[in-house]
Amino acid sequence: MKQAFWSRRLHKWLGLMIGIQALCWMASGVYMAAISIDIIHGDHLSHVGRSAVAAKAIVVQPAQLAVQFPGMTGFRLKRLLERDVYEVKYAGGTGLVDAASGKQLDPLDQSQAGLLAQQAYQGDGAMSGIHLLRELPKEVATRRAPLWRVDFDDSNGSSLYVSPSTGEVVAKRHSLWRAYDFLWMLHIMDYDKRTNVNNTLLRSASVAGTLFAMSGIWLLWFTLRRRGAK
Repeated sequence: MKQAFWSRRLHKWLGLMIGIQALCWMASGVYMAAISIDIIHGDHLSHVGRSAVAAKAIVVQPAQLAVQFPGMTGFRLKRLLERDVYEVKYAGGTGLVDAASGKQLDPLDQSQAGLLAQQAYQGDGAMSGIHLLRELPKEVATRRAPLWRVDFDDSNGSSLYVSPSTGEVVAKRHSLWRAYDFLWMLHIMDYDKRTNVNNTLLRSASVAGTLFAMSGIWLLWFTLRRRGAK
């Protein structure tokens, strides 16, 4: 009898502790299963075509880049805003170099970033704002500042984040993504950075949930055994 008594008490208190979190797990799981991850990633929101470079216009050779950028770790040739450029990675960061003149280009200004975002955007809204962010919000906290945030007035509150140093659209955010991010936070119980799926709080809740299930199984077994004895 004592075992059954303490199992009931354990089951009751564990149920109170884990019930709300279990509901969060289930609700967030339904959302994650119902909406395609491609939509969450914003693959429908923007598309960046890759234009072929004009080989005849390329004068600067990779060996020159290594001299110009000591500690260079990589480069790639691409077409950006109607010119061929090298995107160079080096110890100090990332920069753009005109492939015809070898001149290092300044970071993209507001008009250039807006033009790139509009070229990439596939929605039905108009550009409603553009801001250079030196302190990044949580939704792009893993990216490198600064970034241009270009907002569009569509029904999903879409935003494209453009790197001023590379001209790349590095993130696409919209209302469905933001809801997913909030539910993901509840799902993994990381209320700070929303990235740690191995945190102590989640471990504790998982252990409590397992004990809750085991105590329930024990109570079922005890009840069935008692009925069988009658």
